[in-house]
Amino acid sequence: MADHHPGAGGESLSQGSLTVLFEDPFWIGLFELADREGLRVCKVTFGAEPSEREIMEFIDRNGHRLRYSQAVDTSTTLENRKNPKRQFREARRQTIPQGIGTKSQQALRQQQEQNKTVRLQRSKAEREAEQQRRFELRQAKKKEKHRGR
Repeated sequence: MADHHPGAGGESLSQGSLTVLFEDPFWIGLFELADREGLRVCKVTFGAEPSEREIMEFIDRNGHRLRYSQAVDTSTTLENRKNPKRQFREARRQTIPQGIGTKSQQALRQQQEQNKTVRLQRSKAEREAEQQRRFELRQAKKKEKHRGR
């Protein structure tokens, strides 16, 4: 499916696609949106295998609420010819830390990492606030004990 959206500074062309996959135990939908900024991805869990009609209804009802990942650069650069052994070493170095996957999978992984850091920061702030509250409660109890002296 291709959408044509007018942009602020002229016309901008966006292309979107949906891939429905079975990821045990659920069926998922992988929405991909490619534009000038790069590739954005959103993963939706359907549960049981959706029919085409159910997918179209889902897009009509929830398409505007989909939360896409940050754009991933999809441009490829041409490099000068290198020694094959060096190319092999560089390819191995690049695949080891991030693993092998499609651009969509990498974008999903990046979005999950961002959500994880936000969640960890939020839980740390809540934990510190709880510790501060307990500390202030202990201080108040101490002052209450010494009030009559």
